[in-house]
Parts: sequence; structure tokens; C-alpha cells
Amino acid sequence: MGTFSPIHLVIAGVVLLLLFGGRGKISGVMGDVAKGVRAFRDGLKGEDDKPHTDPGQPLPAPTPEKDPIVR
Repeated sequence: MGTFSPIHLVIAGVVLLLLFGGRGKISGVMGDVAKGVRAFRDGLKGEDDKPHTDPGQPLPAPTPEKDPIVR
């Protein structure tokens, strides 16, 4: 009564196969989640590759407008 018989293991295996096997809905969703996490991590790594600007340099001068508004 307290142990699993072989039929219990077969039923549990079939349920797990239906849920996670092949191209089931849950395995597809988990694959999409894994792709999203991987893209997020790659995005975080990509920020470190950008060169940092020196805060001591002045900003470039703004260019004058071609057609100023006269009031």
C-alpha cells in the first residue's frame, strides 16, 4: 500500500512524457523561457563592451538652426 507498483511507474512515466516530451506545450514554453533568459544575459554582457566616455570632456557645441523662428 505504501510502495509504488510497476503500473504506477508506467503511468507516471506516460504523464511526464506527455507533459515534457517531444514538442509538447510545456516543453515549448520552457524552451522559449530559456531563449529569453539567454537573450537577457547576452544583453547584459553587451553593455560592458561599449566604450565609456570621459566625463571631463565638454559636450559639442549645438549647431545653429537654419530657419530661426522670428516673433
